[in-house]
Amino acid sequence: MVYGMLLKKVEINKYKTYVNPQTFVVEEGITRIVGKNESGKTAILEALTKFNPSDETLNNKFDATFDYPRNKLITYEENYKKNGQSDVAITCTFSLDKDIIEQIETDFGTGIIPNPIIILSKKYDNHFVIDELNLDFSVFIHHINNNYNPCKVSEDKLLLCPNLNELNTIISSSPEELKELSAYISQITLTNSGVPTESEDPLAKYIYHKYIRENLPKFWYFDEYYSIPSRVEINSLKNNNPVDMTREEFATIKALIELTHLDIKSLNEDNYEAFKVALETTSLNITDEMFKYWSTNRDLEIKIDSETNSQGRKYLNIRIFNREYRLTLPLKNRSKGFLWFFSFLVWFNRLQGKNGSTYILLLDEPGLNLHASAQADLLKFIDEVLAPNYQVLYTTHSPFMIDPAKLNEVRTVYDSLNRDTGGIISDALHEKDSGTLFPLQAALGYDLAQNLFISPKNLLVEGVSDFIYLSTISEELKANDKVGLDSDITIVPVGGLDKVATFISLLNGQNLSIACLLDTPTDNGTKQKLTDLTTRKIIKDKNIKFCDQFAGFSSKNADMEDIFSKSDYLHLFNDTFTGTYPIINDKDILDSDKSIVPQITKILDKDRYNHYTPAMTLLRAKDKKEYLSSETLDKFSRVFEDINSIFSK
Repeated sequence: MVYGMLLKKVEINKYKTYVNPQTFVVEEGITRIVGKNESGKTAILEALTKFNPSDETLNNKFDATFDYPRNKLITYEENYKKNGQSDVAITCTFSLDKDIIEQIETDFGTGIIPNPIIILSKKYDNHFVIDELNLDFSVFIHHINNNYNPCKVSEDKLLLCPNLNELNTIISSSPEELKELSAYISQITLTNSGVPTESEDPLAKYIYHKYIRENLPKFWYFDEYYSIPSRVEINSLKNNNPVDMTREEFATIKALIELTHLDIKSLNEDNYEAFKVALETTSLNITDEMFKYWSTNRDLEIKIDSETNSQGRKYLNIRIFNREYRLTLPLKNRSKGFLWFFSFLVWFNRLQGKNGSTYILLLDEPGLNLHASAQADLLKFIDEVLAPNYQVLYTTHSPFMIDPAKLNEVRTVYDSLNRDTGGIISDALHEKDSGTLFPLQAALGYDLAQNLFISPKNLLVEGVSDFIYLSTISEELKANDKVGLDSDITIVPVGGLDKVATFISLLNGQNLSIACLLDTPTDNGTKQKLTDLTTRKIIKDKNIKFCDQFAGFSSKNADMEDIFSKSDYLHLFNDTFTGTYPIINDKDILDSDKSIVPQITKILDKDRYNHYTPAMTLLRAKDKKEYLSSETLDKFSRVFEDINSIFSK
């Protein structure tokens, strides 16, 4: 579970390749940002880092010279000279933590924050703007009436004040009688003076600075430039002065030293034994952590020791011991992938040791130099270790860094190559660029290939929408203690009814159990192919199920959509295509005993519509029950009971 304020939405405005505002929703756990090289993925993480950086020592401030879109920079600079108004670079929407709200309500009254959302922008002058912090001013009026206004002004008169400025007008009319209230209001307004935060509401500004600002999550950025060097001079650490390394490398080696809980100065005070114990302890801890998630080679150990050269200069050496060959090599001699993974674990362990702040993790192309299996290890680490405790946003163009079961967490980035349009951020559902979509398609294809030849039990369905419906509804049923699909059965979309026979033939002889759940075939050719397979005993007749067996109406032609109740599917359809197609009501479906899809296409006067998009609407829905009545759930539960029974025999 993630603790603290949650990042809900981001809008990037006029930052590098993003000429026009681009908005995307952030997941509570992991948000996976996918795009080609030079598409603008890193720019997203950079802008977030500069919003509220975890490390103020690095260059983490907005600078229009370097960050503003070049084709708009001259116009911006001229306007800035004229009116002194800086443009917004990024806007973030957060939900307030319940502990913060309770603290504010304790001081100002229950209900003062009716909506736990705060929207903050950061400008190119690096000032914050409070765009939205909804306060119920009447609650504040009751608060001051009860605590700072002993019957000097009627509460009814106070309630006419819509904001703090109007309240000040009343106070100034009777300064002596309202001395206590005046002092209280002055405390609020004076607290705001000199603070580089803009807001039209002084009370919102006061509450932000006193209760929210210190709890605002910090963005912790990591990329390959944070790799640990193999050798570092002790004096450079002691003097906090990087020598022969980048500032990022220096920050990471300092993180490693912090993990030892050792004062570097002690090395010069004949305390070698304590230093050695601390280094060995750190070596063991990092090694243990590393090989929980590094399965490529488990015969390695991390060794950290010290060295004094002939001139008396002291160094730390980081080496890797290979138990099989019984030799050590400098860290730099290992693969780039190993070096990245090791540096990341050090960086993450340092993060875990920091108290008093909440963090959002930004990983730029994590595991870029890792083999596919090692990327799977890293993905497991992100899912199992990072996501339960932190919000994570990472960029990638690798299909092995994408979980095909979690495409709803993907945001795609695309450079339009039009200087007036700039970069585009969208969800995977609406992306049209084939190059951007390739990692998602490859991830799905790889997952299917793995499942086809590894899973002993396979349920063949026609398309990805069927896969999404069945997997999503199965999880919903299981969450409500009802029968879903057995966990050892793999759903395999084959790409259409006409390909089912080919897939079954392909898998014949692989010692795999196969069943099918298919739309009722309407052409004789497909029917004949399936009949031939059962006649030749390649698949049992009872292992092929058609949707009309579960739809609950008399027609022999049915699709997966017909297993939904009519009202549920229309609700899903209408929510998906709002603004694209007209609303279709229950009464518009004239024949309840026939398949709903052809009736919809007839109403739309179209040959077909995209069946995938309603499935994605269901997958993304926070509350699945909005589209799944008890009737629909019962029908799908019968489907899963029937399918499970096939594989249990």
